[in-house]
Amino acid sequence: MKTSDFHFDLPEHLIAQAPLPDRSASRMLVLDGPTGNVSHRQFIELEVLVRPGDLLVFNNTRVIPARLFGQKQTGGRVEILIERLKGDGSVLAHVRASKSPKEGSLIYITPDANGDISDFSLRVTGRSGALFELEAETGSVSQMMRLHGHMPLPPYISREDTVEDRDRYQTVYAKRDGAVAAPTAGLHFDEPLLELLRLKGVDTAYVTLHVGAGTFQPVRVDDINNHKMHSEWLEVDEACANAIRACRERGGRVIAVGTTSVRSLETAAASGELADGCPAPFEGDSDIFLYPGCEFRVVDAMITNFHLPESTLIMLVSAFAGYEETMAAYATAVQKEYRFFSYGDAMFVTRKGGS
Repeated sequence: MKTSDFHFDLPEHLIAQAPLPDRSASRMLVLDGPTGNVSHRQFIELEVLVRPGDLLVFNNTRVIPARLFGQKQTGGRVEILIERLKGDGSVLAHVRASKSPKEGSLIYITPDANGDISDFSLRVTGRSGALFELEAETGSVSQMMRLHGHMPLPPYISREDTVEDRDRYQTVYAKRDGAVAAPTAGLHFDEPLLELLRLKGVDTAYVTLHVGAGTFQPVRVDDINNHKMHSEWLEVDEACANAIRACRERGGRVIAVGTTSVRSLETAAASGELADGCPAPFEGDSDIFLYPGCEFRVVDAMITNFHLPESTLIMLVSAFAGYEETMAAYATAVQKEYRFFSYGDAMFVTRKGGS
């Protein structure tokens, strides 16, 4: 298939620029994969769509305030987007500047794009492909992010981040620092809804996938078979694998909350022993690319937001629910003026050929 097969026209006013006042107040388009039927609900009605014994799998990554501003020793201004935290306290980062900083040079951190230099600085220690290796020279990276870091809002949100984004561009169950983009399907959940689902008999489990900036990179090839996915670190631990096994034994469905949870579970399934739809634990980098024709071995249903035209994420949904069904559902969403992307509305999608 061609990348252009996944194009759709999206009016700019449908791109959500801010969250709704209440997390669970979003609308939800329901796409039944086996039939292609579409219905319309509010997200709070998720409780009607799930069944006792189902398992919701969440991504518990926490978005870090990964966007930093600074000034080179030469005086030039830079913008830093941390891509990955390393175990030794150093980071891999994108650095935007009129001229790339040299290895060994210092970057003095500023509170914003035009601010005065602070007491914090980073030293450029090397390169790793397109990324710069940086380590703290004065202070620590965690201190820099806490005091001067900005939430790394997606490029299609045309405003600066605010204090509110520190809370709202984060799931209520976020636990493990490392993402530079939110697992946005989870933004719709609040504690009252989670409690309602627990009372219904729905179980929960967690994976971790630290979402990288590569999630926003366009597909730059005509034939999607030639696309090379970016790599992200993930973990499906033994507790999650056991929860899936218990779900299978009681006849429940595995419902992934977000494409990152889908990619995590299907990576584990592809990498380890698979018995009755139960993946083995997995930890490591993954560049799994799910597109029409790929088989899903674990996930029965998914909750997701609406994705960019020609993106790998709309390709994933098309693989899961069927290409024609997905593109028709997106056309309906545009017509019904659903809110799109990170702060937008949600979809509940069942697998084509699933239950």
